[in-house]
Amino acid sequence: MSWQLPELASLLSEHEGWDVEINGQALRIINEDNIEAFLAVAGEQIVVEVLLFSEQQVIDPTALNAFILRTHKIFPLSTIGINEIEDSSYYVAFGSLSSQSKAESIVIEVATLFRNVEAFIDLYQDHLQENA
Repeated sequence: MSWQLPELASLLSEHEGWDVEINGQALRIINEDNIEAFLAVAGEQIVVEVLLFSEQQVIDPTALNAFILRTHKIFPLSTIGINEIEDSSYYVAFGSLSSQSKAESIVIEVATLFRNVEAFIDLYQDHLQENA
């Protein structure tokens, strides 16, 4: 079975502390720490991502990018990319899995991403301007 947004919304709404709503072609999931994730089904995969910080907040993007490439693999099921949003670059944490994954795997992916976001922010904080 390939998952669709209504079924995913129902599944993820069962998780205590998560607020889930359909937002256009994606799900908006907010956890108990007010971290906002977006989940979309794109063909054969499910992608869930969280906005971390803008590139403008980074002291030296080249140094941060090198550091990310050396450290992101210590975080299970998540990685970091850069997305363009309204003509600005943003670092995002994301995970992806098959659109035919088991329900338990989807919940684990989202929960792990939420945990990893806090760890990513802590680890990369020294590369951000103080007012970030």
